[in-house]
Amino acid sequence: MTLKPGDSPGFLLWHATLRWQRDIAAALGPLNLTHVQFVLLACTWWMNTHDEHPNQLTLARQAGTDVKMTSQVLRALETKGLIEREVDPGDTRAKRLRVTSAGAELAPRAIAAVEGVDARFFQPVAHGDAVTLLGRLANPEG
Repeated sequence: MTLKPGDSPGFLLWHATLRWQRDIAAALGPLNLTHVQFVLLACTWWMNTHDEHPNQLTLARQAGTDVKMTSQVLRALETKGLIEREVDPGDTRAKRLRVTSAGAELAPRAIAAVEGVDARFFQPVAHGDAVTLLGRLANPEG
């Protein structure tokens, strides 16, 4: 039996992901954020609002990003005045991350923009079904 591209879950996921990424980029463009910058800013902001001041490694693990790439993106966010890196008193080699007041103002707006894209994109699928499926795909061990 010959499969058509439309019969391949991987091919369909590829196209769905590309469409979603385009929509996210369009929503974040006016906020002057790339998708990766958004993820790292939003994760840092969320952790800060829960009394956590992560270091770069902790943030990379939370966001699911490469540590070296995370460092580069954090530099860009720092240049934009959205985050600050402070020396960790417990480990002077590590830097603790803190969202600036500008970052704290932007993060919720960016999250709302991305959540709007998600709501429209996933609208054809019941929310619980989408979360269950994507959770299984993202973490097959549990």
